[in-house]
Amino acid sequence: MLILVINSGSSSIKFQLLDMEDESLPLSGVLERIGESSAELSIISGDGSTRSQFVDAPGHDQGMTLILDALRSSAVLTEGRPLTAIGHRVVHGGETFRAPVLLDDVSLEQVRDCIPLAPLHNPANLAGIEACRRLFPGLPQVAVFDTAFHQDMPESAWRYAVPDDWYRRYGVRRYGFHGTSHAYVARQAATWLGRPLEQCNLITLHLGNGASISAIEQGRCRDTSMGMTPLEGLVMGSRSGDIDPAIPAYLQRRAGLTADEIDSVLNKQSGLHALCGDNDMRRILERVAAGEDQARLALDIYCQRIRKYIGAYLAVLGRVDALVFTGGIGERAAPVRRQVCTNLEHLGICLDDSANGSVAGAVSAIHRQSADGPGQVPLLVVRTNEELEIARQTRQLCSTLQH
Repeated sequence: MLILVINSGSSSIKFQLLDMEDESLPLSGVLERIGESSAELSIISGDGSTRSQFVDAPGHDQGMTLILDALRSSAVLTEGRPLTAIGHRVVHGGETFRAPVLLDDVSLEQVRDCIPLAPLHNPANLAGIEACRRLFPGLPQVAVFDTAFHQDMPESAWRYAVPDDWYRRYGVRRYGFHGTSHAYVARQAATWLGRPLEQCNLITLHLGNGASISAIEQGRCRDTSMGMTPLEGLVMGSRSGDIDPAIPAYLQRRAGLTADEIDSVLNKQSGLHALCGDNDMRRILERVAAGEDQARLALDIYCQRIRKYIGAYLAVLGRVDALVFTGGIGERAAPVRRQVCTNLEHLGICLDDSANGSVAGAVSAIHRQSADGPGQVPLLVVRTNEELEIARQTRQLCSTLQH
């Protein structure tokens, strides 16, 4: 069973071809700078070797044709071993989609209806879907939504305390994002714990340039830090995270900034970038080690916000079976994990410095084994794999439909 996973952006298409018999990755790649004269297609073979070439890709249709040609020329995709299905990442499913959906004319229009909620992302996702539907007529294609995992939140978690008309007419509520990653690492953590996901209470931290944290109770999301948009919650690479909601109106009156200007600054010029001029945590940690005060302040603010949410979600869940770090920063930045966990022993969070500094493999335990006892929370670093999660959900839905 070969499943192609597509992540279509406005000017790029990332893809992975997965063999679901053993969940191996025989081929992957990315087409970048679609619409420009210097579009580049990079193909990564299963052995890790990469080949790149400049191509003519004025649009997503041409881009997908180039990707299809590359798949066929690789000898992985053949007439005797064709594609089984295509899984597409879609950022926003609104309230319509609580689970993956088989894409047809009706569901495609429903995805299109969600564009006002994600005007920068859903149109690009749709461009990839429409190109694939033209190139692979009759092949099952599935949309997997970043927001779907969070649709089990209780209304007390997703409603804002604003006029009901704002929600009913304009969809103003909390949706949450990074759901595919949170779902994947939650399952990995449950496997490590040796129990069904439905019996696990977890706090999962997806820390990358974008960052979010989720409280998962008996396998279902009960709260998450991102809101109607990915701007709410944790401090991120260039996003502010939580701020006083009166600030935009104040800046409109005081500084004469427009709503669009403020929105752009909060999303693209805030967060770590605003605090120290860097949004690359590797560089920030180097600057902290060199004694730079601004980098230290940025790191402190970043970790402080994470700690606040951990405390809040410990209160939401009551019992926590594991605290899970994932994402580029969560998986690779040992100093961040250390600072987040410092002085939380009274909450059962006891980091082992040696284990924290030698993380390897798909799942690593970084808590102090000697501290096992009532109330101790296992600390895990789990390598996320959103593409594999999309492929798994695509396979499961296709199998269900066949039966």
